[in-house]
Amino acid sequence: MKIENLSDLHVLVQTARCGSLSGAASVLGMTPAAASATLKRLETQLGTRLFERSTRALRITEQGQILLDYAQRAFDLLDEGESQVSEARTALVGKIRVAAPSDLTRTSLLPWFDEFLALHPGVQLALNVGDRLRDVVRDEVDLAIRYGKLEDSRLVARVLTENRPILCAAPSYLARHPAPQNPQDLAQHNCLIFERNGRPHKTWRFAQHGKWKEVRVNGDRSVDDASLVRLWAIAGAGITLKSAIDVRQELANGSLAPLLPDWDTEPYPLHALLPSGRFIPNRVRALVEFLAGKFAAIDT
Repeated sequence: MKIENLSDLHVLVQTARCGSLSGAASVLGMTPAAASATLKRLETQLGTRLFERSTRALRITEQGQILLDYAQRAFDLLDEGESQVSEARTALVGKIRVAAPSDLTRTSLLPWFDEFLALHPGVQLALNVGDRLRDVVRDEVDLAIRYGKLEDSRLVARVLTENRPILCAAPSYLARHPAPQNPQDLAQHNCLIFERNGRPHKTWRFAQHGKWKEVRVNGDRSVDDASLVRLWAIAGAGITLKSAIDVRQELANGSLAPLLPDWDTEPYPLHALLPSGRFIPNRVRALVEFLAGKFAAIDT
């Protein structure tokens, strides 16, 4: 049988979000008994259990999760359609779920997000900040901003800016330690290690005249938050290999100094990632265009 009343899907969505029928009923302005009856009606129509029930909690089943994913996409589509045919059809409305790197968010994205929200008061931002990679499809993220090479074919990618890391250190560190003259000298320095996806990034690559060299570096501290690496570097704790975007202000004001300027580093582009199998609302496309313009202004 087919679902007879699409509004019943709101009970499914809210029950999954709240973790209980009573919570869903409260959000939807109905009684728990009515919410329970609606959920049972859905299960009867579909011929499958959507939640496993116990005296303490509800747990969504595999079939329930499949329906939930499609229901959320359907409601997103409806919201977008309503906004396009309303009298204020040129206005952007709805939530944008964004995942972004920690240091990039703090150094660049926060004021840009504020500006975008001021331009579009009908938009809400749900921001997840962290340096561990998020699964854009599984985690229901509308937009992920991510450094580096891409390996997931399920994603639509747009390069926001070309980028290469900068080797740099604070003047206070260089006052205590002679600046490296070549990549091999880094073995004698305290290097600040960033952990990418749980693995310390200790192999740094440099090129000169088209020939690449790898250097194994070490230091007295490592962290999985890129913003802390930058703060340690500013404090004079050691040398860092950092995204040029993240340290552009420090390089400009002199709190960090570039090192080995005659050596190239590996490309580390910044991408906007969108799930290819999901409808992309205009508000998400608008945010991508807005951010691309901001990064273009930096590059020029």
